[in-house]
Amino acid sequence: MNIETIIMYRPVGPKELELIRASGNRVFPPRLPEQPIFYPVLNEEYANDISRKWNVRDYGAGYVTRFRVRKDFAAKYPVQIVGDRTCVELWVPAEELTEFNANIVGEIEVIAEFKRND
Repeated sequence: MNIETIIMYRPVGPKELELIRASGNRVFPPRLPEQPIFYPVLNEEYANDISRKWNVRDYGAGYVTRFRVRKDFAAKYPVQIVGDRTCVELWVPAEELTEFNANIVGEIEVIAEFKRND
């Protein structure tokens, strides 16, 4: 059986990355109370931009993860454009993150790393 997937990206800080690695690179950790939405992004350039501008500023380092999600599952979340055409993401309610994680195919991999002095 061939599963159709879509590639997504997620900019993360060091603590979130540590939790991802503790899961065997299989799941994203639960959202904190002040984080009602999990937002994977749909292009690498946008993920890099978020990581450089926000994660490095807030945590001293930022990472970009790449992962695949079942296309039929991801389709239930409308694409959100939050700036120009490259700023596209999905908004997954925090209470649906467990189901989202169950639809990740393969591992979550780190594809970029940014540090405060980069």
